[in-house]
Amino acid sequence: MSKSIEIDGRLIGPDHPPYVICELSGNHNGSLDRALKMVEEAAKTGCAAIKLQTYTADTLTIDCDADDFKIEGGLWDGRSLHELYEEAHTPFEWHEALFAKAKECGVTIFSTPFDETAADLLEELGAPAYKIASFEAVDLDLIAYVARKGKPMIISTGLANLGEVGDAVAVARENGCKDLVLLHCISAYPAPAEDANLRTLPHLGEAYGTVAGLSDHTHGTATSVASIALGGSVIEKHFTLARADGGPDAEFSLEPDEFARLCEDCHNAWLSLGKIHYDVKGSEKGNIVFRRSLYVVEDIAEGEAFTAANVRSIRPGYGLPPASKGEVIGKTAKSSIARGTALSWDMIG
Repeated sequence: MSKSIEIDGRLIGPDHPPYVICELSGNHNGSLDRALKMVEEAAKTGCAAIKLQTYTADTLTIDCDADDFKIEGGLWDGRSLHELYEEAHTPFEWHEALFAKAKECGVTIFSTPFDETAADLLEELGAPAYKIASFEAVDLDLIAYVARKGKPMIISTGLANLGEVGDAVAVARENGCKDLVLLHCISAYPAPAEDANLRTLPHLGEAYGTVAGLSDHTHGTATSVASIALGGSVIEKHFTLARADGGPDAEFSLEPDEFARLCEDCHNAWLSLGKIHYDVKGSEKGNIVFRRSLYVVEDIAEGEAFTAANVRSIRPGYGLPPASKGEVIGKTAKSSIARGTALSWDMIG
């Protein structure tokens, strides 16, 4: 697995704190003011970056009522693709204001381009990285075009088999992408936790020599936090000001307080990984005295034998280690010893 990459001055990889991406998606509900407020609130959560999606309904699909273009099942059942994307898209003319707001708030912002015009707009705005969505992971021409921008790329792998992931990685690298992240992803909205298969995540990074992470569409935060324990370095999660306000992705998005907890829990999960270590830790040193050790539990006269009745392994830990008990029993005391005395070798004849 690649050791690290860098986006906007921040190192990303297993040896660095998790890079948590706050996905705004279409939860602005068609309001620029709401979108700007989302940037402000997202920046307060502790996320590493905010991400947009850059497309129009007409760059993603066509306005057609044929059955092929209608969604069956799930959150968007019965809607046409064009109708959904028309509602959910973030207008191109909003991007400059959103990028400026993120800069004002001191947080990195980039986006997912869905066609060449989107990639060009983002390049003009100085996007420090690019995301390729799961459904576009098979669009090798788009991947090649974005890779030629020379910026770090993040590719979600939902629905892609190993061969398709390999093709996407190869095309990205052949076209100049040096810093690449692959996100394990289940392209279901929402995704059931039992489908997450997080054990795929370390394999993904190892198979392609990239930083690996998770694009998480499950409810809550548990799946994201668990992915950190498996070596995930990047988390992407959808965000909303309030699920009750509705929005295309609101049902599986986190509210500000939840997203802040996600960032904190992912960071603490990463901290807890540490390294293989069996010595006494700094936080433990003050408690080592509460281990068991050998104590005299009945008064012992000079010359009296140590027995199982007058020597016991008890807390605290100031006496001889419990493993020494076999060597002590049967020997005699050099001098009288009071009950409650920690046993030491100089007391034993």
